[in-house]
Order: sequence, then C-alpha cells, then structure tokens
Amino acid sequence: MSGHSKWATIKRKKGALDAKRGKIFTKWIKEITVAARNGGGDPAGNPRLRTAILGAKGVNMPADNIDRAIKKGTGELEGTSYEEITYEGYGPGGIAILMESLTDNRNRTTGELRHILTKNGGRMAEAGAVQWMFQSKGVFAVPRSAVDEDTLITLALDAGAEDVDTEDPETYEITTSPQQFEAVRAALADKGIVTTSAEVAKVPQNVISLSEKDAEAALKLMEVLEDHDDVQRVSSNLDISSDLLAKLE
Repeated sequence: MSGHSKWATIKRKKGALDAKRGKIFTKWIKEITVAARNGGGDPAGNPRLRTAILGAKGVNMPADNIDRAIKKGTGELEGTSYEEITYEGYGPGGIAILMESLTDNRNRTTGELRHILTKNGGRMAEAGAVQWMFQSKGVFAVPRSAVDEDTLITLALDAGAEDVDTEDPETYEITTSPQQFEAVRAALADKGIVTTSAEVAKVPQNVISLSEKDAEAALKLMEVLEDHDDVQRVSSNLDISSDLLAKLE
C-alpha cells in the first residue's frame, strides 16, 4: 500500500473536502442528537455520544451548540427526529460505496442520493450488495508532530490497537476493533496525544485502484455525496496513488 491513499486518507488530505463550517456543524449536531436519543445524555456512559462530542470539539463547535443537541436528543428541548439509514452503491470503475445518513425524510434522501449516483457515473445497489466488503473499525489519525513513531506504536498496541500505519508522511493511522476504540482513545488522551480525527468507521477489506479518468470521476462523486446534508459519512474501497492524487488536485 506504500505510496497510495485510501479514501479516509484522501478526505483528511483534502481538509474534509473543504466542507463549509456550517455544514460540518450540522452533521455533528445530528450525530450528537441521535447518540443522546439512543444512549442517553451522559457521555460518561454513552461511548457514541462521547466520540461525537470529541468530534464536534475538534471542529471548534461552541459548547452551547453541543449542549442543545444533547438536550434535543434526550427530549429536554424540542427537536427533529432523525432516522439512521445506510445506503449502498457503486461508483466509477466499480468502486463500492457506503453512505451513512441521518434523515427526517427517507423518500427525499433516497431519491436525491440515487440521482447523485446516476448523474456521476454510479448507481444505487440493493441492501447488502457491498456492505459485506467493509468492517467496522476504530480509526484514529494522529499528526506526526504530536509524537514519535516508536512511542505511538508501543502505546497504541499496548492499549489494544490492531495496527499503526506509518506510511503517510504527515499522519499516523491507528486501527482498532470497535470494542477497543475507547481503550485506545483513553490511552492517547492520558498521554496528551492529539488526534485530527477519531471515529468508528466502515473500513474496506480490500481496495481498488482506478485509471486517471475513473479516479477523477470517483473523487467528484464522493465529494458530492459527502456534501449532501443528510449524509454523515461516506466510505469506499477507492484507492488512488499519491502521484495521481497530486495530479488530480
């Protein structure tokens, strides 16, 4: 995999696809609201909520916004009811795509995502068609400036991480099982090691490299999907060489 960039790495390098701050806030508010609704408003006993709060703080969301989102989730404040839906599809070059969404209108979101896929060289897939290609994993991105390689590897593996990828020149990527996500998060926090992202995400078991034409089309499609208001996270088995990614940028 040396010299290549998986979709999660591409997103980080592109600055979360240059998403507008207001749109990022909206996505985190939805996630916090649903996490509080499903698991309660106390982050100490709700790992999903705790992770969402960390993510929101990571994009400098004001504490008042976070508190309101929690109260909407617990019913202390009136709020919108969101449904969690994972859509599956294919993109240019046959890449597999998962679109995790929170929506207050299933029909609207389904229609809009289908249209985006079709317009950009992809298509919607039946439930289960591509989901089997992915596994849920805890994923941390740690800037190289935060810690030396040997220290991080020892710390992460001792805390239960499965792997520490050191190929990227700017960022370490730690992978864990979902069950060990909290232990690794706590170990990093205890040593004051900052992360640029920390989430439980869908990670592809295998990746696909594309031609320049298909790669360019795939990147465009993924950016449009990421920008959709109802889409929280997009996962793909897209893989692009570092040289090609630099050329397309």
